[in-house]
Amino acid sequence: MMGNLIELGPLQLAIATLLVVAAGVVSIALRLGVERRLGIAALRTVIQLGLLGLILERVFALRVPALVVGLVVLMTLFAAREAVARSSHRYRAIYLDSWLALAASCLVVGGVVTQLVIGVEPWYEPQYVIPLLGMILGNSLNGISLCLDRFLDHLATRSAEIELRLTFGATRREALGGPLRAAVRTGMVPIINAMAAAGLVSMPGMMTGQILAGSPPLQAVAYQIVVMFMIAAASAFGAMMVAVTAARRLSRPDGSLRLDRLVAKNS
Repeated sequence: MMGNLIELGPLQLAIATLLVVAAGVVSIALRLGVERRLGIAALRTVIQLGLLGLILERVFALRVPALVVGLVVLMTLFAAREAVARSSHRYRAIYLDSWLALAASCLVVGGVVTQLVIGVEPWYEPQYVIPLLGMILGNSLNGISLCLDRFLDHLATRSAEIELRLTFGATRREALGGPLRAAVRTGMVPIINAMAAAGLVSMPGMMTGQILAGSPPLQAVAYQIVVMFMIAAASAFGAMMVAVTAARRLSRPDGSLRLDRLVAKNS
């Protein structure tokens, strides 16, 4: 043990693994068909987190700004890929738009939180910067993914409604306003649900981690509030930015849609 921190070893991790194995066995017994996906997800979790742990140990030890910035850029690239991966439709610049939305929300919100709220010194201190920006990216990609999927699906399946509004004299902003609002609201659902349930139904991860590490509960609560607000702002900015950018990519100045640029994922 280190202070109040209980260290976990191979035996404890093996016991935790049995929980996932048990879920897979139940899936096989009930013929649900989720055991393969669950197994792949579990394997990816172990490999990815293991590699991240090794990388972070090195980055924390060296404390070099270039390494911190490089790791954050790499994280944004992977986040952009994951944000687009589950969208049912694509367009040519979708990966670029996703990356720009993630990078912008990460830079603005992450910068405010690390430099003004927490006051990290030096500005690149990896112990604070990387975990906080990682939380921003992880939650923003969920919001962007849901937002993109909802907006692009609306354009593909209900384009006639948009064209009808244009026929009656609506501007591009008016014709696309409904789909944009619906898409952004969809992207905000996860974080709004998490904020509504925090403290009543669930004890969020940041707070739980700090309490397990021995931090005073009220200090853990303060950090969790900052994190929840940080994630909410980043998710909102990211979803709004990617939705507006996609709308401009897929429509002309007069509002008419450019559906030739929109393709189904399996095409």
